[in-house]
Amino acid sequence: MKAFQPDSSPAIKIVTIVGPECTGKTDLSTYLGSHLKTAVVPEYARGYLNKLNHPYEASDLTKIAHGQVRMEEEWMPDANGVLICDTNLLVIKVWSESKYGSCDPEILRLMQSRHYDLILLTNIDVPWENDPQREHPDKREHFMQIYRKETAATGTPVIEISGDRETRRATAVKAIQQLLTKS
Repeated sequence: MKAFQPDSSPAIKIVTIVGPECTGKTDLSTYLGSHLKTAVVPEYARGYLNKLNHPYEASDLTKIAHGQVRMEEEWMPDANGVLICDTNLLVIKVWSESKYGSCDPEILRLMQSRHYDLILLTNIDVPWENDPQREHPDKREHFMQIYRKETAATGTPVIEISGDRETRRATAVKAIQQLLTKS
């Protein structure tokens, strides 16, 4: 797979939304895409796992990582100044390390090839909703601490998204508008 070339579209900023399970990532990304009239890269894992007829394995996470990267690259031309990503490979890394105790070096290599201009980190202050793909309703605080540490280590600006739906949306829009005015 070719490496992502952020310089190929210097006017496009890339914003990714990460956080523990069931913290409003998809709701927020959908809203931002509509509000900003831009492309939203969905979570590849959800569709992949829906089509799997067996429990996922570590090797599936590598396939999911490749699919997520491919979608980011394919959707870039549809972006209107900013591309919103409903997740990124950091989520797959955390997922893999939690479930399997390690992460495939290929996923880590792919992570190094990615560039994001802003990370929106969704907090656990929203109610848990059951979903067959969600695994850890009792470990939300644990995962929130991991995401805080992991996002801080990226060197990318991170804005924590908390509060009710309207507050979350307003915080995210403000952060993206500030990002876009810096260009």
